[in-house]
Amino acid sequence: MQGVTLTAAPDVIELPALALVLLVGVPGSGRSAFARHFAPDEVFDARAFPDAEALRAAVAARLAAGELAVVISPAVRPLERAPWSALAREHDIKAVAVLLDEDRAVLEARAGGSLSREELIAQVSELRRTAGGLRAEGFRQAWHLRGEQIGRVGVRRVPLRVDRRDLSGPFDLIGDVHGCLEELRDLLTRLGYVLDGESVTPPAGRTAVFLGDLTDRGPDSAGVLRLVMDMVASGAALCVTGNHDEKLLRALSGKAVKALHGLDVTLAELQEAGPAFQEQVRTFLEGLPAHLVLDGGRLIAAHGGLPAHLHGRGSGRARSFALYGDTTGERDELGLPVRRDWAAGYAGAPLVAYGHTPHASPRWVGNTVNLDTGCAFGGALTALRYPERETLSVPARAVYAPPPRPLPPGQPQE
Repeated sequence: MQGVTLTAAPDVIELPALALVLLVGVPGSGRSAFARHFAPDEVFDARAFPDAEALRAAVAARLAAGELAVVISPAVRPLERAPWSALAREHDIKAVAVLLDEDRAVLEARAGGSLSREELIAQVSELRRTAGGLRAEGFRQAWHLRGEQIGRVGVRRVPLRVDRRDLSGPFDLIGDVHGCLEELRDLLTRLGYVLDGESVTPPAGRTAVFLGDLTDRGPDSAGVLRLVMDMVASGAALCVTGNHDEKLLRALSGKAVKALHGLDVTLAELQEAGPAFQEQVRTFLEGLPAHLVLDGGRLIAAHGGLPAHLHGRGSGRARSFALYGDTTGERDELGLPVRRDWAAGYAGAPLVAYGHTPHASPRWVGNTVNLDTGCAFGGALTALRYPERETLSVPARAVYAPPPRPLPPGQPQE
């Protein structure tokens, strides 16, 4: 969804289901009337608060709870809008501006002496002068409604791509495959999926969820991609992106990348498969969410894990954590990224299933489970049955890539 200027009415504007929405306009522009599109507990009118800090605190509390907030506040100048776009960034959500640009004659009739004619003209002029810079101010969407559009336009909320709370499962979450096609076929069979060539039929009602890093290191990344893409297309599976998938996408998009850790072999396989398949893979990877919120918010699927305050958020910070984990920015003696143990401090209610950091067996820490059991390194490929919270593993058929160090032990479920 992109910010636009509406020129035809009636129409509907689409807003993210989770956002900070700032209704921008001079007094009399219809901000309170426009707020009818939202529930009363979603709307925060500055006039109902003793001061700006009290207003900000109330809005921040709602955003922290993962709920949409709509702010009505004097905001005709960029400096007045800046705190709201900053607050949205602080909570890893989008800031959206809806600018209500009413005719000056209507504003003068509605002002009722609250503003002098000179003050009203000055505010209207400032609002229109700065309207084109709303995106540059940090508002991810900026809607400019004029005159009669204000009363006619409708509002439709669009869930974020990561928000699949509507899907209740049951699920089979599968750790890092890394090109291990035969092991993936073994695991799916053990889980009760019926494989017929590249066609996969899941057990009644169940859905596989791949936790990213489909490719590299193992012997058949192209085959894994074919199988997983077919499962996703048929509705038998969901998939989140991993850091290896992201790097492959950059390579297929023409970006300069270092073809390390098996990416060179993956690219050679895709080159042999031809340009049509490469484009299919690029489109598939481009459409993957960084994480998924499932089962009414009770289950989180993320390649590198995700702390509670980033669940359901679509920000760059949430995406980076979901792909790479909690990195320090440093490298160890082997040149590998140094990662903090984010799971050790996790106290959220949803179960977080993730991978990314290989262990010799599944690692349960609190309400998290790491399902990367190093299949390409000669370990195993592991799935979690949800809601049963049971893990199932199949052994690797070979050591396809030497591990940089011995896999650390996992941790059993308490």
